[in-house]
Amino acid sequence: MAALDFALDLMRRLPPSNVEDNLAKLCDLVPDLIEDLLSSIDQPLKIAHDNETRRDYLLCDYNRDGDSYRSPWSNKYDPPLPDGAQPSQKLRTLEIQANEAFDIYRDLYFEGGVSSAYLWDLDSGFAGVVLIKKTQDQSKQGLPMKGTWDAIHVVEVEEKKPQSHYKLTSTVMLSIETATDQTGKVSLAGNLTRQVEGDAAAAKPQDHIANIGRLIEDMELKLRTTLELIYFGKTKDIVNQLRNATGTSITKTRDAQYAAIAGAVKK
Repeated sequence: MAALDFALDLMRRLPPSNVEDNLAKLCDLVPDLIEDLLSSIDQPLKIAHDNETRRDYLLCDYNRDGDSYRSPWSNKYDPPLPDGAQPSQKLRTLEIQANEAFDIYRDLYFEGGVSSAYLWDLDSGFAGVVLIKKTQDQSKQGLPMKGTWDAIHVVEVEEKKPQSHYKLTSTVMLSIETATDQTGKVSLAGNLTRQVEGDAAAAKPQDHIANIGRLIEDMELKLRTTLELIYFGKTKDIVNQLRNATGTSITKTRDAQYAAIAGAVKK
């Protein structure tokens, strides 16, 4: 277990923008930990296409069985895997409804991108993951900006009366890249993980989707605000500490004006 802890600690110290390459190299170094590393380290989501339903879906460790991935739209594995893990029929019905609901959520909040939801059975209820990926490339429009938002929301549901218990663990990976002649190439990447628990009534199975949706909606708003403060606000503070945005003469003139105003107020 110590080897896994060291590997995870190393990944936390490496640049988030290179997580896929670093993880691949780490797996080569410690092949015995491949399964543990893949299930413990979040990677940028990849997009696949379901030829049967003609819809895109997202790949992650939660819809993987061996080297195959299950589509939430057709419920089939690609490459084909006849004995791949499947949710129960009752949960599969809920999974279809969850994908339809979060597809609308994605369109309302992200105006594009891809979303997928996967559910699996537990002894005391069920668990699931909601994935959202949005990539924006404005370089094609003449604007030097590219960005990617990857959200992974893992939820555990303990079904009981009168209220079910929900445990949500959310991870957002943000990557932004811009390049101009004046500033050169600037890259910003990182991830943020938060967890929340709560209870809510669920008279029928469909109520779970609404309860989970509210948790994810609130969590994404908090994560976005935190990312904005950390990545943009803190970066601006650091840049300002490294170099003033205004020249020394302007700063002295401004300080003199402040002093004059302060003196007038005291009189």
